[in-house]
Amino acid sequence: MSISTSLAPEFFDAAAADEGCERRLPIEARRALGIRAAYTTRFVATEFSKRPEDFHLITGAEVAPRPGDVVIARVTEIGKHTRLESPVSRRQLMFVGQEIMVAYGNRYAPDQFLAHVPETLEPCHLVAGGGLAGYVTEMHASINAATAIEPIGLLATADGVVNLRGFAPLQVGNPSLAAVRAVGTLRPPVIAVLGTSMNSGKSTTLGCLVNGLSNAGLNVAAGKATGTGAGNDPNLFIDAGAFPVCDFTDFGYPTTFKLAYEEVRDLLAAMIDEQAASGAEVVVIEIADGLYQGETARLLRDPLFTAYIDTVVFSAQDALGARAGLDVLQDAAVPVAAISGVLTASPLATAEASAKLEVQVIDTYALCLPEVATALISARAASL
Repeated sequence: MSISTSLAPEFFDAAAADEGCERRLPIEARRALGIRAAYTTRFVATEFSKRPEDFHLITGAEVAPRPGDVVIARVTEIGKHTRLESPVSRRQLMFVGQEIMVAYGNRYAPDQFLAHVPETLEPCHLVAGGGLAGYVTEMHASINAATAIEPIGLLATADGVVNLRGFAPLQVGNPSLAAVRAVGTLRPPVIAVLGTSMNSGKSTTLGCLVNGLSNAGLNVAAGKATGTGAGNDPNLFIDAGAFPVCDFTDFGYPTTFKLAYEEVRDLLAAMIDEQAASGAEVVVIEIADGLYQGETARLLRDPLFTAYIDTVVFSAQDALGARAGLDVLQDAAVPVAAISGVLTASPLATAEASAKLEVQVIDTYALCLPEVATALISARAASL
């Protein structure tokens, strides 16, 4: 059941906006306290909570949002996402009329939505519970329509519109890491987890692998290089024993879909460099979505991928998907140490895959065993 409303905030001058005038609107202290921030905006929200008087809103018909721009919006209809993940990953129940702080971004989710950043501050949608505003153009037939939101204005300071990149603790192109890379500092083993699609078991596979490596006494760093901003996966990696843990939102990206390929490429390298520089003995990285997703497909063919990634654990939902995925990876000359994921929940599917694959099939939770997890570190060397 959906409930909708169309409440215009008292400081929003629709007539002025229609005329194309860009307006600067203050945020009263009381209103600031009621704005519910999302996970993607956590670094901005920290500063906003300290000094809300340093922020204001920019609105108007000619205001054009960009990916990563932070927007204050009003919830007008509850749909697919009924809760908004908070900066500390609490699932906040949303109500019509509430104001939320989210970031604009494009989304690619075969099981949910295809969405893009609109060209204006027109009504749009909450396309991810982690806090992503976008306009839905396609959706999976089995899910409810997206939660509708009405942008009030872009968050801004005296320096201009607030973008996540300006508040992120990590950066692509960190000069100190570039210097380390230039002198050829030895990098620890790096294992990537990829899969056939979303919900193929990648994050659980990575979490179990981290746990197994940690159980072996190794210092493990983990990261998620691509996808849509949410705290579930990084928190899983932390729970499994990884430290440090980061994802693309720590670099100021609410999502990686539709980024220029060079940015995706540089982000992957920067994340691995960052985690390697932490003193970790093993680095494990998740690549979101499936092998046919645009950015992932290009990464696999890029020499940088095999220069940075020592081996891959591939997650699949069934034996046929495992076979097809392995063929794609081998065709791209990407080393694969094992197959795991959802298919291993079924003994029959596991048997089918084992009979048709030249790579070992490992039960996801068996990766928690130290001897199983550590064997994957040297899998590439053993195959050469």
